Amino acid sequence: MHDLSFVHADAAHVEWQVALADCQRQLDTQDFLRQAKADNAPPLTLGWCYLSDYYALAAEAILAALQQNWPGVSWVGTVGLGVSASGKEYFDEPAMVLMAAPFPRDAFQLFSGRQPLPPASSGFVPHTALVHAEGSTPDVQDLLHELSARTATGYLFGGLSSARNRTLHIADGVFSGGLSGVLFGPEIELVSRVTQGCQPIGPVRAVTRSNHNLLFELDGKPALDCILNDLGVERDAQVETMAEALAGTLAGLNSAADDAPVLPGRFGSDTLVRHLIGLDVQHRMLALADMVEPGMRLAFCMRNADAARADLVRVATEIRTEIERGGSRARGALYISCSGRGGPHFGAPHAELQTVRRALGDLPLAGFFAGGEIARDHLYGYTGVLTVFTGH
Repeated sequence: MHDLSFVHADAAHVEWQVALADCQRQLDTQDFLRQAKADNAPPLTLGWCYLSDYYALAAEAILAALQQNWPGVSWVGTVGLGVSASGKEYFDEPAMVLMAAPFPRDAFQLFSGRQPLPPASSGFVPHTALVHAEGSTPDVQDLLHELSARTATGYLFGGLSSARNRTLHIADGVFSGGLSGVLFGPEIELVSRVTQGCQPIGPVRAVTRSNHNLLFELDGKPALDCILNDLGVERDAQVETMAEALAGTLAGLNSAADDAPVLPGRFGSDTLVRHLIGLDVQHRMLALADMVEPGMRLAFCMRNADAARADLVRVATEIRTEIERGGSRARGALYISCSGRGGPHFGAPHAELQTVRRALGDLPLAGFFAGGEIARDHLYGYTGVLTVFTGH
């Protein structure tokens, strides 16, 4: 395979035109150096554009400028409350992050409401897919299941846009609603992992009685009693005391078919973390922000900066080890993290992205802070999805 050197750029400025010009200078310089190193350096073909929500209203103009300056590049991306680059994050400020790769043109295909998935007769077999979407899209989880089933590996990665003004996603056009992104053929090699930002505070229990999002019993015991026991709160405490204790507590859910967590005190990547949204003292039950079914496993958990940091180091190290064992090299990375994470959750500005850089090296990286994270056919919360593209 040809040299797969990625180029990347990031900039912040109150005027998007200034930030874009800065990014384009960075990309032009890197592309010139890339081509100077190899006479047959392949052209850049796929680009990522992640915008902070300050630039959301200018998305069409930004895309048009990118297409004019890089006519051979297909652009995908979305908008977030923050965007990320190698070792740094731009949170709650006007900024953009760009990255581009020289993939073979027949090794990927964009999809969107304007570009449907290719039919089987096309000869293109998608193995994985990068997906951008909006949380307001009806049945987004069903759409993810359907798309996952259309890929050879079933592996999706990506996230939901997050913005205070206008959620959108980009795939050679600007879209609202539905899904968009990139289908990758088998030639595009990548390694991807999910990192959880929460730590169990009690045992894993089986859901024995539930109805829709109402949780009545765990292991045959009242759900409210179980969580109070895990939190060390008296069973007959005042409702206000219970509510205060539960305020920072979440529920980690696993379907009955998923593998059980291998190590105590850690969630597996199949765990979906959901909010508790209510309690009923009379019926000793809890309400969750998702459907819960008998047979599922559940562990109550807390968001924990130390656990989030340790787990991020673990998955980044796993990725690096897998790449090295395969005799490949990391070429570029995408990191999509929950908008509730970032520097504040990791103890200092840029700490989350610096953790990734320390583990993987100063790799070209682009990403955003999402309203939900996508891995396989699941929609997660409070997680990070780290994907590294490799090549020999």
